Amino acid sequence: MPYDETLTNRVREALSDENVTEEIEMFQGLCFMVNDKLSICIRNQTLLCRIGKEQVVIELEKDHCQQMMSGERPMKDYVWVDGEQLKTNPQLNHWIKLALEFNKVAKASKKRQKGKGER
Repeated sequence: MPYDETLTNRVREALSDENVTEEIEMFQGLCFMVNDKLSICIRNQTLLCRIGKEQVVIELEKDHCQQMMSGERPMKDYVWVDGEQLKTNPQLNHWIKLALEFNKVAKASKKRQKGKGER
């Protein structure tokens, strides 16, 4: 799965004081689970941030990101941030801060039940 190693290391460093419970490959990239909740994902040189629907509206108005879509349906809590908006540490930290703020109130996904034959 392609994701930019430099950006990945910058995100890891920014999250070093957080409770990153897991790194999972999904959404064609690498996702960081903070407190068992999806928070930030890296795909190529873009960042997927779970920032909450209210903050999504604010950030979309600034034209620095794009709404995450699932087919025709917008994913209300998520935005994609292009690498051009992540070049400096203050730019990256802005998005990480928004994701971590929402993480405090975000609901965790229900744990998937293992089917027969899965461990």
